[in-house]
Amino acid sequence: MDKKIEIIITKFLTNEANIDELRQLELWISNSKNEILFLEYIKANTFSNMVVSKYDIKKAKEKIVRSIRKEKRKSNSIIKYVAAAVLIGVLASSYFFRDNIFNSPIENSPVIVNTIEAGTDKATLTLSDGSVVALEKGETFKTKNAKSNGKQIVYGVSKNKTSPEIAYNYLTIPRGGQFFVKLSDGTQVWLNSESQLKYPVSFIDGKLRQVELIYGEAYFDISPSTKHKGSKFKILTDIQEIEVFGTELNIKAYQDENTIYTTLVEGKVSVKNDNKIEFLKPNQQSAIDVNSKTINIKHVDVNNEISWIHGEFVFYKKPLKEIMKVLSRWYDVTIIFQNKSFENTEFNGELSRDQKIEDILELIKQTKIINAYEINNNTIILK
Repeated sequence: MDKKIEIIITKFLTNEANIDELRQLELWISNSKNEILFLEYIKANTFSNMVVSKYDIKKAKEKIVRSIRKEKRKSNSIIKYVAAAVLIGVLASSYFFRDNIFNSPIENSPVIVNTIEAGTDKATLTLSDGSVVALEKGETFKTKNAKSNGKQIVYGVSKNKTSPEIAYNYLTIPRGGQFFVKLSDGTQVWLNSESQLKYPVSFIDGKLRQVELIYGEAYFDISPSTKHKGSKFKILTDIQEIEVFGTELNIKAYQDENTIYTTLVEGKVSVKNDNKIEFLKPNQQSAIDVNSKTINIKHVDVNNEISWIHGEFVFYKKPLKEIMKVLSRWYDVTIIFQNKSFENTEFNGELSRDQKIEDILELIKQTKIINAYEINNNTIILK
């Protein structure tokens, strides 16, 4: 490998490359013959003492090219963020940095009292009679209407399709949890951490099918009305009503946030708030301000918005404060900014939801967005 390229890669990975050097790296990495050289250099010179579970050089190359092109106009601001993207791409799930690789000052070393594990499949089910059942991985549960293997709960098609009485169940996902439910009409719902869904045990053919996302985040794959005698499907939240026309969408309506987001992946939906109605097309997202009740529509990258159902975090130009709110729910921790100036610093990266949170924090620390961090029981302090 050319010595000049070695120097540029080293400077790139240590946040010291300038925009001209990044352009040279972009051109060099675009040649497929250099992929092996890039990988060998990283293994030999940068991550020799790491426990690495997966290298994905193709993904790393794509991230370098894509990130540089997106940030090229921003000059020096690229230096901080692109390194994060490539490191994550190369090391999809691993222990990222060791103290003997990057000689950080002792005072910036992390204080880790205990390890915090990633979230897992768990929920509580409240039945129509008020009884509550814990659903956890490895545990089975069954009623006359549904069965669970601890990772999901599936409702069977009701034999009585004409009864006017509707019984409701509540599925509550705690912090540090996630769960999947298949409703009796075949609709599939993925629920994120700190969420609650109210739904009928069975639907009545030809009648309105309606569920309520009481709070939290959920991804819906709706069974079309053509399979249910034309019955419509509606999703309620605290301040909006969504009518669905056989489609896939994501709704984010957390209690501690001032905006409710509805992102359409496929099909068509109407979003109603008070007397205002907006129709969404695929790749559009509505944002309703909880206080003013105004609705704004914009185009988004749906893959970023729904990455959580595929086991990933995708952060693109996200303030650290927003990122930490997402992480706090999944890892069930309290995160405190000792230095408030870090809250609005932006970070780019794709992360696995299976990683330990100290791996993510160490990555953020090495990009010099934070100086240090402390993990003590369920509290994390960013310094």
